[in-house]
Amino acid sequence: MNVRQLELSRRTIAVAAALIGTVSLVIGAHAALNMRAIDAAKAVATDEVTGSIGQSSRLALVIGNGHYPDASAPLTQSINDARALSSSLRKNGFDVDMVEDATKDDMVRAVNRLKSRIKRDTVVMLFFGGYGVQAGHESYMLPVDAVIWKESDVRRQGVSIDGVLDMMKEQGAKAKLVVVDASRRNPYERRFRSYSHGLAPISATDNALILSSASPGKVVDDGKGEHSVLVGEFLTNLTAQGSAESVFNKTRVAISRASEGDQVPTISSSLLEDVHFGEAAGG
Repeated sequence: MNVRQLELSRRTIAVAAALIGTVSLVIGAHAALNMRAIDAAKAVATDEVTGSIGQSSRLALVIGNGHYPDASAPLTQSINDARALSSSLRKNGFDVDMVEDATKDDMVRAVNRLKSRIKRDTVVMLFFGGYGVQAGHESYMLPVDAVIWKESDVRRQGVSIDGVLDMMKEQGAKAKLVVVDASRRNPYERRFRSYSHGLAPISATDNALILSSASPGKVVDDGKGEHSVLVGEFLTNLTAQGSAESVFNKTRVAISRASEGDQVPTISSSLLEDVHFGEAAGG
């Protein structure tokens, strides 16, 4: 082998080695990228699971309706109540959707938003402050744009509380908490040929706890304070935290005693487990 052939062989070996090194680098880089992609996918999946649990484990829909065209005066307490309760629930770890002076469309959209976010581990709370009417042994939350002349209008233009509870159950909510402050003498009742005062009994579906401002068929007058009697006492007990049943029961007892039995809130419960307020508390 002459010198020229030897140089060519050396060049060939060098080129081959360089090619092999380049291929190895490409393969290594590709493998590293794949591993990073897999790790990233795992991280995203974990974040989605833990994030969805963290973000949706406590949901609340708070509706405060105060300006009804048919009413002689606005229900200013309902708006104050919704704002204060929303703030307090957020401090207790709830993701709150608050709606003020909601029309029928506003209420339907809000209920649908809630429906889309309920998971199997979700504790869901509904608050409604405003005018409520019973029709056909069922209680309805009335939107501010309701035009009510007869009982059938209530069913068509109102939003059924029992219907919202059924939706929560169908979506598999872990627990359902409901506070209804709507046992007021509404501006529509004298238009009906026959009517009932107050609200109908609201049945607690599976694993639910319901607090209403008065006994079924009873109405209560709004006080002169910033908040309604029910929400004012409820906020006091909510600040102290504790189990949901404890907060609801303390609210009921305090109002009953303060009114000397004139206003007796109603509680209906089918809770099968402890639900606590407060971020540090479980459930």
